[in-house]
Amino acid sequence: MLALLHTSPVHVPVFDALRDEDHPGLELRHLVHAELLDRARREGTEAVTGSVRAVLRGAVADGARAVLCTCSTIGGVAEAAAGVGGVGVPVLRVDRPMAAAAVAAGPRVVVLAALESTLTPTVALIDEEARRAGRPVEVRTRLVDGAWRRFEAGDLEGYLRLVAAAADSVAAADTIVLAQASMAPAGQLTRATVPVLASPASGLAAGAEAARFR
Repeated sequence: MLALLHTSPVHVPVFDALRDEDHPGLELRHLVHAELLDRARREGTEAVTGSVRAVLRGAVADGARAVLCTCSTIGGVAEAAAGVGGVGVPVLRVDRPMAAAAVAAGPRVVVLAALESTLTPTVALIDEEARRAGRPVEVRTRLVDGAWRRFEAGDLEGYLRLVAAAADSVAAADTIVLAQASMAPAGQLTRATVPVLASPASGLAAGAEAARFR
């Protein structure tokens, strides 16, 4: 069983659909903890370390063979929390495979985010993957103005239109990274001429492999 740690319930049907399409038979358990993102935004990501570790340990106690964190803001916290003292199973962040793919695509990476708290951890992850691959990278960031307000209001269509428009306006890039999993459908709306990368499919594939091979 693969446990997924979400900070919004909108991710549940997205990952269920991906599972049904690409990983039939994989058991998923969705753990939705919106308060973790709220607190991380207010107090910083370090403030939620203990709470994240408790969620991870609870997932393992319930039978998870791996845990996938789908929130880019606290993904690094989840990885680190699992490493300190350990939780007994792999803990992955959903955006790591996406970051590796961005580095492989070329040195000019533009990161789009709806939440400012997502920008720093996403850039740090891309830099980490660039060092691991021994490749140069130049990362530029853009906060999509007004997008998160649309998301919080439940206007997902408007949210995705704003993200797609931001991607359409990007110039001088080798790839565009959609920093949050909720942005993924915008990749189907954009007219950008460079790859527009999202995290759910590649992240779930990594989580499925980790859960199956333990």
